[in-house]
Amino acid sequence: MSTLSSRIGRRRALTGAAAGAVVLGLLVWWLLPLGEDPPRGTITFSTGTRAGVYQKYGELLRTELRRDMPGLKVELRTSAGSQENVEEVASGRADFTIAAADAVETYELQERPGAGRLRGVARLYDDYVQLVVPVDSEIRTVADLRGKRVAIGLPDSGVRLIAERVLRAADIDPRADITPAANGIDTGPRELGHGLDAFFWSGGLPTEGLERIAGTSPFRFVPIDQTLVTELHEQGGATRYYRPTNMPETAYPTVQNGSVVPTMAVANLLMTRDDMDPRLTEWLTRTVIESRDGIGADVHSAQLVDLRTAIYTDPLRLHEGARRYYASVKL
Repeated sequence: MSTLSSRIGRRRALTGAAAGAVVLGLLVWWLLPLGEDPPRGTITFSTGTRAGVYQKYGELLRTELRRDMPGLKVELRTSAGSQENVEEVASGRADFTIAAADAVETYELQERPGAGRLRGVARLYDDYVQLVVPVDSEIRTVADLRGKRVAIGLPDSGVRLIAERVLRAADIDPRADITPAANGIDTGPRELGHGLDAFFWSGGLPTEGLERIAGTSPFRFVPIDQTLVTELHEQGGATRYYRPTNMPETAYPTVQNGSVVPTMAVANLLMTRDDMDPRLTEWLTRTVIESRDGIGADVHSAQLVDLRTAIYTDPLRLHEGARRYYASVKL
């Protein structure tokens, strides 16, 4: 090859590399909002009990946020669940959290402090109500819980809110007609059959705390049928967020043996306050949506996060930062 040809070849290679660098730079600029550096600082995220889905989701989301915003420190704080989570954010003790829509609505209907400042970031996935009994239990319906020792969730948990409503719909007084216990998903499974006749849980499918014992401590699910959900709706208020559904047979295969379980579900909302930085919230919303498959590999229910439905955070208005993100992707 002549010297002239070599020079031309090198010039073309350099030109091509430079053009590639420009394209890469433009792509990065386009992917990052306004080409700005990622937000920095510290936020507190209120999760849930240690064996629950909220806690696992929070841990995985923190990892994804660290990748997208290296200068952002995310502190996780365990909690009893939805009711406490709503109060934590409303009071300013936490910046972001996950809570079931019925717990959010209940907080607002009670006109609790800070309720008007709550804002939605994304609708995530549904919690399924799971009423668990030993495999050889005589309990077949919710009505059969009368006179039994039943775990109805921790105080200030979303489970407690739902369990008490379900019991009342079955004409059972949760304070007089059963012996209530305050077990959550972290202690309920191991006490089942050892002084505990049944326990309520509300969480994404499958829940790690139940998966862990499925092969060693036989249990089964008690159905919550359409009639009970209708009775719940007649209670009014936040019960409008409960919808009848079936727990798919794939949720806990070794327990369900190919059968679905009639139950009810309620949507989970990622939420914050109106004073949270819009730019940070926009970035966080983007990470939540774009990390769906990564988080979903470990938290199956996270696979159900959908850009088309994430924007519907009723009863909460969208936070301005979340609104910016959804507008940028032209829903």
